[in-house]
Amino acid sequence: MTEQVETTSPIRTDGINLSDVAAAKVKSLLEQEGRDDLQLRIAVQPGGCSGLRYQLFFDERTLDGDAVTDFNGVAVVVDRMSSPYLNGAVIDFVDTIEKQGFTIDNPNAGGSCACGDSFH
Repeated sequence: MTEQVETTSPIRTDGINLSDVAAAKVKSLLEQEGRDDLQLRIAVQPGGCSGLRYQLFFDERTLDGDAVTDFNGVAVVVDRMSSPYLNGAVIDFVDTIEKQGFTIDNPNAGGSCACGDSFH
């Protein structure tokens, strides 16, 4: 069964993608924080069972070489070193009886660990 990701624009292959559902969830979380100066930063760091792991967090910093993309009013930031690993990746948010949270469908990942928290 293939899951459909709803986006208002075509899937980009030259950068990160954020589904409409994920953008709405990020907006909701930012409203709960009461902050309008934060961006969603997505980074790839060494670690995890498979060698690389994702980090998603709110950040107020701007780093040299950051790529910033707007998705329905949500600023998504990717640093210069992480960008090649995330081109074409789609960030979605699922809320089912089995799972709740952000998911990353990354065409650049050659494989992932059993827990799904890291990739290579």
